[in-house]
Amino acid sequence: MASDFQRRKISGVFGAMDADADSYLTETDFRALTARWLDVRGTDASTPEGEKLAAIMMGWWATLLDASDRDRDGKVTLDEVLAVVDELPKMPGAVTGTAAAMFEAVDENGDGAISAAEYRRMIEAWGGTPADEVFALLDTDGDGRLSRDEFTGHWYEFWAGDDPAAAGSWVFGRV
Repeated sequence: MASDFQRRKISGVFGAMDADADSYLTETDFRALTARWLDVRGTDASTPEGEKLAAIMMGWWATLLDASDRDRDGKVTLDEVLAVVDELPKMPGAVTGTAAAMFEAVDENGDGAISAAEYRRMIEAWGGTPADEVFALLDTDGDGRLSRDEFTGHWYEFWAGDDPAAAGSWVFGRV
């Protein structure tokens, strides 16, 4: 069963994804999140960059729906997401797979690292804590960029971890 800390951090992300605030995640919510992210970037959905971001986000929706929608009603509740979160420590490949996709979405220029500016745009799209504070905690080697390995480790800590002191607990902002 998810701890109070896990419920708090997952609830925050769930709320950011639930665009219409109906307490369910649907394909429409992920399309709205994608549109917000494209808007923050100033990117049109019809560009190659926009199409790539949409494909990643809708792929994430398909994965979430498949893993979480226990009653197969096409909607995902917070409790359904939390049930999957309980299983994630036993499925590290599933978590790192979504981390790889999200890394591709955030690394706008494709240089193999996430800059503070790229990260800030992701946080703005998701409605999280100001990114400068978070980015400094996540940049564990202090080089001003998040490598694929740094990002993947933090992503795993966020989704599968239960340590409030872990830097990855801040991936989507202050909990």
